[in-house]
Amino acid sequence: MTKPATYTRSGPIARIVLDDGKVNVMSVAMLAALHEAFDQAERDGAIVILTGRGKTFSAGFDLKVFSDGGANANYTMLKSGAELTYRLLSFPTPVVAACNGHALPMGAFLLMSSDVRIAAEGAYGIGMNEVAIKLTVPRFAVEVARQRLTPAYLNRALTTGQLFTPAEAAAAGFVDWTAPAAELDAAATRLAEALCSIDLPSHHATKLRVREPALTAIRTAIDSDITLSYFEERVAARKSAA
Repeated sequence: MTKPATYTRSGPIARIVLDDGKVNVMSVAMLAALHEAFDQAERDGAIVILTGRGKTFSAGFDLKVFSDGGANANYTMLKSGAELTYRLLSFPTPVVAACNGHALPMGAFLLMSSDVRIAAEGAYGIGMNEVAIKLTVPRFAVEVARQRLTPAYLNRALTTGQLFTPAEAAAAGFVDWTAPAAELDAAATRLAEALCSIDLPSHHATKLRVREPALTAIRTAIDSDITLSYFEERVAARKSAA
């Protein structure tokens, strides 16, 4: 079976590509494949370009798991996604996100957790639309957003569920800038090549120093909020209400 995320490397630069053949949902399988790819990037000491294939960067978590899945599936999926954001924010080498299309909650979390973010120009949405689909934004995700979104957009993005065009997403802080869709890969490659000249130990130490408050808050949120017992209670309540 083909993995939903692939890893390739050329010299000091690695590409991790989300490609489940559909809309790159952050399923348990996708998240496991992403962690495996980042394991390899860490072993290789590679600068990472993270992107998707098709018209979607990622449509976010697998909503069928939230609505119909058991406690273990819910716990594993959310914990794995949260740990991935923490991992990217503290990754030892630069992570360049090349957003090729729609980036919905978990996809947006990955953008906000990467070091430098470029979005393809186009008619698609980036944002955190949990409240529009009857979900409460997880506390770890609030902290991910808090350290990246501008104050003018933070509350608006989280509490209204609005999706933003690539240009407005750049103004909000989901991404840093936009590029024509046909030039996205080349722009990300040039950026990754430029980052090859920095001192990676200094990059990592500075990243941890700059993001220490956010990383502490995210770690606390993951450890206190994302527990198997919470999802056991939630699934039991769902079954009782059915």
